Amino acid sequence: MTVKLQKAWETARASYWFVPTLMTMGAMALAFGMLALDTDYGHEVVDDLGWIFSGGPEGARQVLSTVASSMITVAGVAFSITIVALSLASSQFGPRVLYNFMRDTGNQVVLGTFIATFIYCLLILRSVQGEFEGSSFVPAMSVTMGVMLAVASLGVLIFFIHHTAISIQAPQIIAAIHHDLRSAIDRLFPADVGEPVGPSVGEDAEPENFEVESEPLRAAKSGYLQVVDDDRLIALAREHDMLLRLECRPGHFVTPGQPILRVWPADRLADEVRDELCETFGLGPQRTHVQDAEFAINQLVEIALRALSTGVNDPFTAFNCIDQLSAALSVVAGRALPSPYRRDDQGTLRVVAAKQITFGGLVDAAFNQIRQNSHTVPAVTIRLLEALASIARNTGREDYRDVLRRHAEMIRRGSLAELAEENDRRDVEERYWAVLEALDPNWAAPSVALRPRPVLVDDS
Repeated sequence: MTVKLQKAWETARASYWFVPTLMTMGAMALAFGMLALDTDYGHEVVDDLGWIFSGGPEGARQVLSTVASSMITVAGVAFSITIVALSLASSQFGPRVLYNFMRDTGNQVVLGTFIATFIYCLLILRSVQGEFEGSSFVPAMSVTMGVMLAVASLGVLIFFIHHTAISIQAPQIIAAIHHDLRSAIDRLFPADVGEPVGPSVGEDAEPENFEVESEPLRAAKSGYLQVVDDDRLIALAREHDMLLRLECRPGHFVTPGQPILRVWPADRLADEVRDELCETFGLGPQRTHVQDAEFAINQLVEIALRALSTGVNDPFTAFNCIDQLSAALSVVAGRALPSPYRRDDQGTLRVVAAKQITFGGLVDAAFNQIRQNSHTVPAVTIRLLEALASIARNTGREDYRDVLRRHAEMIRRGSLAELAEENDRRDVEERYWAVLEALDPNWAAPSVALRPRPVLVDDS
């Protein structure tokens, strides 16, 4: 899928007009189809089936008018409830969470159902003719279908009330963000990828004169880099025999004139090639989770920080965020990072991802801010160390273990320096030892008699 199609699809998914528009078009097609059936077989069906509408023109108009007016009223109420839910979510969990609410297919289908039923009834209503109009025509099957749609809309309304009450709960919001995070991880860190593959033996990653003889491709406008069409980049590099080096990755904010790509050799960067390369980058006003795992991590961190603020003081929501972060990072810890070197079908190096995301960067994004805001909350500190121990059990890479060990030490130092209660410090110290044991099964915690008092400050 091209970058333009990806951006268009994500924009459509995060809108309240796309699904209702499709459903409205379906309702129009259904209305014309039902009228055609009524014209050809209406009288036969009414005689054979007793449950088909058998009233006159005035009765048909009354039924359709009632259904249409009630649907547009309920649609307005549903829209108002949606706006209230969005306002509550924005104030409690942060404005970036609204992106997830806008992508909620359930709310879009609910609004689409009410509007589609309203449009269907209007189209059928205009075809009802009385005897005073020259000829009598009552689309019995079409009117019956309108009543059936009204009954279905009543069920959708009940679903909407239940869905809205569930969707604004903190665990559900956090679980939905975790689902997006897992999807991004599966795309960026495939489970079947092996060890990172670098340049071939005897082959340099980049030519020695790359910096001098390469030409930068600069951004024409500002915005967040949302998606990069890697396959198209490799195809263009092969077509024009170029080597490309990415200077930024999805999630980075670029300004006009900032280099986003370097092309070697420079004489290959003609105007038409420049335009083709620009089309492989998708910029937008906000970050998305399509190729940016850190965006979903930042959403969870934001919820946790709001929960830890003095105005909210909800550590249990922070626990939930930490648990979901540890679950996602445990998946990353068991996988190898893809190689930054991208080759074509002939094995020729074509693209180098210079600003590639790392395991350490993901762990920093997940735990740094929570750690900095929870030194005086022993329960959150303990939960962070337990999360690190859980992640450590899922990795066998020494470089990943070094990252987790560094974070455990920072959490321990910060909390022990701030906590006044010795029992709290003891609990933190024991969780820290559990992390070390998870990182190195041969490591043994000191015996109770030999355990030092866990104080990092001078008591004198």
